[in-house]
Amino acid sequence: MRLHEKRISSLNGVLCVVRLVERVALVSLLLIMVLLFATNVAVRQIGGPLAADLAWVDETVRLMNIYLVFLAAGLALERGKQVAVDSWRETIIARTGLPLKRIIDLTGLVFSLYLAFLSIRMARFVWSMGQRSATLDIPIAWIYIAPAIGFALLALRYCASLFGGIDRYTAAEKGHGE
Repeated sequence: MRLHEKRISSLNGVLCVVRLVERVALVSLLLIMVLLFATNVAVRQIGGPLAADLAWVDETVRLMNIYLVFLAAGLALERGKQVAVDSWRETIIARTGLPLKRIIDLTGLVFSLYLAFLSIRMARFVWSMGQRSATLDIPIAWIYIAPAIGFALLALRYCASLFGGIDRYTAAEKGHGE
């Protein structure tokens, strides 16, 4: 087995584990969000003193939704579910012969890493300021950690696509018929 094939194989192994963790996290987040929100609505309809005790649910669900969105971004990219103008891209490739898909992957990789870096800087800054959520009494910096994780997962997918570990373009083409 050549070195390149070994690296692709290792990358695919990492991606398998990452996909499993992402799916479990996403399903868990979504189910917990639904449970919390439904309970909160039911308690508000019934009324009573318990409704005031569940004021934390709205903010918790909002925070969970932020994580849900950023955690799902990598899976969406890998499956070709991101917004793209495929006909424009294919026309440019046909006319110019440019390795446009690789250019897009490289640009996405660099941009995602940069945004992950900025998100980490922002989280560290907010953490150092000691800001806390009034309702949940947790550091507000947790909000800024979600984009850092999400953009790192996007960078992983762009890297895998760039080096042939995944073929997100074929996945996108197959997805058009769904």
